Amino acid sequence: MSVDLAVSVSVLAGIVVLSETTRRLLVTVLADTGLAVYAVELVSTFQLCACTHELKLLAEVGRIEPRLALTLTYLASVVHALTCSGAVVNPTGTLARAFRNELSSRCALRLIACQFAAACAARAVVPVVWTVGLSDLHLRHKLLGFRCLSPIRAPLPQASALEFTCAFTVQTVISHTRALEEKYRVHVIAAVTSILVYTGGSVTGAVFNPALAFSTQFRCSGNTFPEYCLVYWLGPVLGMTGSVLLFDKVIPRLSSVPPPDRAQEETRKRK
Repeated sequence: MSVDLAVSVSVLAGIVVLSETTRRLLVTVLADTGLAVYAVELVSTFQLCACTHELKLLAEVGRIEPRLALTLTYLASVVHALTCSGAVVNPTGTLARAFRNELSSRCALRLIACQFAAACAARAVVPVVWTVGLSDLHLRHKLLGFRCLSPIRAPLPQASALEFTCAFTVQTVISHTRALEEKYRVHVIAAVTSILVYTGGSVTGAVFNPALAFSTQFRCSGNTFPEYCLVYWLGPVLGMTGSVLLFDKVIPRLSSVPPPDRAQEETRKRK
């Protein structure tokens, strides 16, 4: 297993290095075209999805220890946050920025299209890498026909509620850590992500990213496409929406209302 682990870590490192090289090249080439932001989104989402495929293989087929899986999840989250700076890599995050008028509707739709295109590309490319047979783990997965079973191990309402909660939590953390220096912020977000994966991984896989789920979960047997949409698309979108509405609309509005005694005093003064 140590050899399989070493190979998988090497594959992860190769994906990150290749993605970073491609990202920098495209930013230079497309600097004056206005397309660089979409190229970065495309490459960054591909990096996230491809790495998650390999981590998922290690956890489900390689059966690595939960503590090791959690450590790799944390390290991968940190690396992605540092290398994919400027990219959203999550449709719910893109929608949140659109709701806050940080992005135009057209720009948001283009970014989401790039995210799902990258998710499809990762789902097609990663099995090709496994076919090469760099490790016994890859060969074993190939012999099994790259079989994948649904990670949903709870009734659909409960599974959707879990993805809702994860998305709500992550969106809230992202929104409330903007004042932190980036070198500290990435660790906070990575820690929260790892905790959520550890807590909800046995129920749905704790993906809370519609594009990532489309790449890694939708091809698995055990549930239908509408059921996957309910859990991995509707749940996270509602979770993100709930966070944005609560902290951007509801709480600020409530905090601007004077206390009852103060309101009565102001009414008396007006009379």
